[in-house]
Amino acid sequence: MGDEWAGSDAYEDYVGRWSRRVADPFLRWLDVPAGKRWLDVGCGTGALTATVLTLKDPAQVIGLDSSEAFLVGARAQVSDARASFIVGDARTLPFPDDRFDAVVSGLALNFVPEPHLAVAEFGRVAAQGGTVAAYVWDYGEGMAMMRYFWDAATTLDPAAAELDEGRRFPICHPERLHRLWADTGLDDIVVEPIEVATVFSDFDDYWRPFLGGQGPAPGYAMSLDEQHRNALRDLLHARLPACPDGSVALTARAWAVKGVAA
Repeated sequence: MGDEWAGSDAYEDYVGRWSRRVADPFLRWLDVPAGKRWLDVGCGTGALTATVLTLKDPAQVIGLDSSEAFLVGARAQVSDARASFIVGDARTLPFPDDRFDAVVSGLALNFVPEPHLAVAEFGRVAAQGGTVAAYVWDYGEGMAMMRYFWDAATTLDPAAAELDEGRRFPICHPERLHRLWADTGLDDIVVEPIEVATVFSDFDDYWRPFLGGQGPAPGYAMSLDEQHRNALRDLLHARLPACPDGSVALTARAWAVKGVAA
């Protein structure tokens, strides 16, 4: 339900704006010098690609995503001759072996049906000694905006637990990410948390993105009839911590993993 994204605006309003905050510390964590060739797999609306261009001064960066709708948004956002965007499948990358100095993926790997195939492809197209790295939200414990949502949803509808990303995406965990990288044959593997603030101006700023209907949680919210959706909204309003000015200050944690191609 709602895993497919039909437009970049809904993604940006829901989670893209927070993805940008993770991209900066993630790239600073990677020891990749200027002038290198980058591949951004699952580039979405281009947040990570744009940050690569800003922070890493690459010779080239290619963004790949399975969603043409996302790539429309990425091309509109990134106007740099060093960047290009193509439609493709993370499990069968359309590139020769040893093509890139850095292969990265932001908040996409958990949506790939066979993530081990994708990471194997990351390693294949990375040059020897190149960096292979990714980050994913900690859906189980660290992504507060979604944790509050699913805890409220399952209070009202226990069957909603089956849709909770914390249950559905087991790779979003440090030990599992480390194992995934190790099983691919990557060396010098490190996993670290990255935590960013997610401050909503008021409750409506928090709730409105769930009405976009795209992504697991918004898809669930919009599958409800008006009475049950209003009940979920009211329970969230009662549970979310509000600051004196009405803002809602939460945090979001992502797990980042990096390794070196043998």
